[in-house]
Amino acid sequence: MTSALPPKFDIPPEDIARVVAAFYAAVRAHPMLGQVFAVHVTDWPAHEAKVTRFWENAILNARGYDGNVMEVHRGAGNVRPGMFDAWLGLFDRTLHEELPPETAAAWSALAHRIGRSLRAGVVDRDRGPGGVPTLR
Repeated sequence: MTSALPPKFDIPPEDIARVVAAFYAAVRAHPMLGQVFAVHVTDWPAHEAKVTRFWENAILNARGYDGNVMEVHRGAGNVRPGMFDAWLGLFDRTLHEELPPETAAAWSALAHRIGRSLRAGVVDRDRGPGGVPTLR
């Protein structure tokens, strides 16, 4: 079910699912991110379906996602400074490989806004005096 709100940009749900699948294939092959996700994800199809619902909610205003992204990332315990940059870089590459330029740019802008919020709530909140990151 979708809300009465218009989508942030036009993209069919099947394209969202395709991008998510391509992205997580790249994540599994990534030397740093693959190890981080492997600790937490045991059922990749279920994870990809949930993330697809997240993006459908974020882009299309669908109401199928029922998770809390911030709490999941806070609770992971192995998210460190620099990982968001790697995640966003890989995501941007996937978007540009899978989508027309205008759609890739719109989704990238949204992902970067969400990434800044996640970084602030997960990594940047753990700062010592003078803004020095507290590394666990």
